[in-house]
Amino acid sequence: MSPAAGAPVSRARLREYGDSFRYLARWLLLVTPGAVVIGSAVALFLWALDRATVLRWDHPWLLWLLPAGGALVGALYHYVGRAAEGGTDLVMDEIHEPGGGVPARLAPLVFVGTIATHLFGGSAGREGTAVQMGGSIASVIARRMGLDAGDTRILLTTGIAAGFGAVFGTPLTGAVFALEVLTIGRMSYAALVPCLLASLVADRTVAAWGIHHTLYRIAPLVGGGIAHVDIVLLGKVAVAAVVFGAASMLFAGATHATARAFARVIRWPMLRPVAGGLVIIALVLALGSRDYLGLGVTAPDARAVTILSSFTPGGAMPWSWLWKLVFTAVTLGSGFKGGEVTPLFFIGATLGNTLGGVLHAPIDLFAALGFIAVFAGATNTPLACTLMGIELFGAGATPYFATACFLSYLFSGHSGIYSAQRLGSPKSGR
Repeated sequence: MSPAAGAPVSRARLREYGDSFRYLARWLLLVTPGAVVIGSAVALFLWALDRATVLRWDHPWLLWLLPAGGALVGALYHYVGRAAEGGTDLVMDEIHEPGGGVPARLAPLVFVGTIATHLFGGSAGREGTAVQMGGSIASVIARRMGLDAGDTRILLTTGIAAGFGAVFGTPLTGAVFALEVLTIGRMSYAALVPCLLASLVADRTVAAWGIHHTLYRIAPLVGGGIAHVDIVLLGKVAVAAVVFGAASMLFAGATHATARAFARVIRWPMLRPVAGGLVIIALVLALGSRDYLGLGVTAPDARAVTILSSFTPGGAMPWSWLWKLVFTAVTLGSGFKGGEVTPLFFIGATLGNTLGGVLHAPIDLFAALGFIAVFAGATNTPLACTLMGIELFGAGATPYFATACFLSYLFSGHSGIYSAQRLGSPKSGR
């Protein structure tokens, strides 16, 4: 090719590079302030959640006030919340079809509602709160800056990434989760770089505030390294992954069915969490155990079943995963606020503990696999959850992480915990 013929191509390539740099600079300026605010809000939330949990541990009688806490949450959302009742689904709907925006009041409402849920003993998580705060803050910024629908959609997606990445200390997972969770089987990369920027900045902001995340460890596998794959162990992982997918589907179905049942039986929304609180108290009395209240990451009683205890032999009972599922379905289905993901971690880790014993496999590895794979199936985000396994547990077991998450995704059906999630591509190709 002659120099003259090559010159236009070079100029076009230079223009393309210039456009890429301008795009990066623009979104760095747009995303950074909001990510700092979201990271700070998440840091405050995690600090308050820790204080509320310790307070409940120190004062067990607070459980008896759970129905009153439910009345508080119900009243807040009934009289103040209005459109904010949609929660995470509202943020996702706004990304799919930008309209009225995510209300600014969503952030403080879900903050207060989630802290009340955990203070009095409801079984819920925290990612829903972080994602909703992220979406609410991003929506306010988009309105103030007068962004068009396309940019608003991207900024809202970065709000999800920032909230999720910051609340778990997994910035790569947060970026991919925000892109993957919107549509089953299809990802748009339009917001890829902005989401990564937002998740990284928000995560570093949480760290700058001195907030620390739970550390999880699994023993190095025999042979070591990503390249070594034990075929027998991989087969056991595949068997467990099918069970993880079924548990994911059961959790999503139970949560949605419980919400419909409460709505059908109790017409006045304010009373649903009151009734839910009474059911939780009855379950605690019937079981004689408080292991399934709150987050369930740790507990003051060394004999309690927790996420961390599930990584050791004998750290969970055979039906611990099912009881956590029931407690969480009643809590969230009746109208208490919080997230589903940390309870999914508990369900997956305890189920993995049980399956590891049944299959004569490493307990800590199978707890880790359940931790991420049940989450993958319930949210239909296998790539993000594989990354989460790497960020939380290290890269040595990556083939097993991917196998567990991908198969759990396949066997979890087309339902999920988010009603606003759309179907882009059927899982089986049909």
